[in-house]
Amino acid sequence: MYDLEDAITSRRSSRLFLRDKPVPQELIDEALELAVRAPSNSNIQPWQVVFASGSARDRLVEALLDEAESSAPKVPKLPEQFDHYRRDTGALVYGAMGIARHDTEGRRIAVLRNWEFFRAPLAGIVCMHRDLDFVDSLGVGMFLQTFLLALTARGLGSCVQVSIAGYPETVRAQLGIPEEMRVLCGLAIGYPDPDFPANGLHIPRNPLAENIRFVQD
Repeated sequence: MYDLEDAITSRRSSRLFLRDKPVPQELIDEALELAVRAPSNSNIQPWQVVFASGSARDRLVEALLDEAESSAPKVPKLPEQFDHYRRDTGALVYGAMGIARHDTEGRRIAVLRNWEFFRAPLAGIVCMHRDLDFVDSLGVGMFLQTFLLALTARGLGSCVQVSIAGYPETVRAQLGIPEEMRVLCGLAIGYPDPDFPANGLHIPRNPLAENIRFVQD
């Protein structure tokens, strides 16, 4: 077990997992018991998560890969003033994997791993009721961050995946998620592959002054 500060600084997005090393259910249950302590508006606890493993996970992956080969995901474009963050992060990740900018096939294979949940044995789908608003998505986010830190403290890796929400109809059909639930993101959980170079990548953060300000007078 880590202490809180260690878990925060150690957590990172893992982009390749040990497919054949199962995730103990008791560790997931322990992490969830901590995550549900997250604050939420009027204690409505807006988070809804569906987990898939074994054959259910494999069927979901197969369906997502079929969809990804034939159509683009419905992922909102970032506004122009923020798009450089995606480009910069992509350059770091692909660079760590040794995939050159002009390597079209290498990039295609790497992108498809998104819909394999980066080979993680446990796949999660994070949802929120359609009638809830932005303030309630904050509650989902606080639940999710607490869950990720609790997983990190138990030696498990994770990756939050916006890409999975790009095919919401496929996810619904495979896991029986009702229409009133908005698919927010996917979540890959497992033991990170220690030999995959991008798993050791630390993505830099902005200096505090770029995003935070104190008003005193």
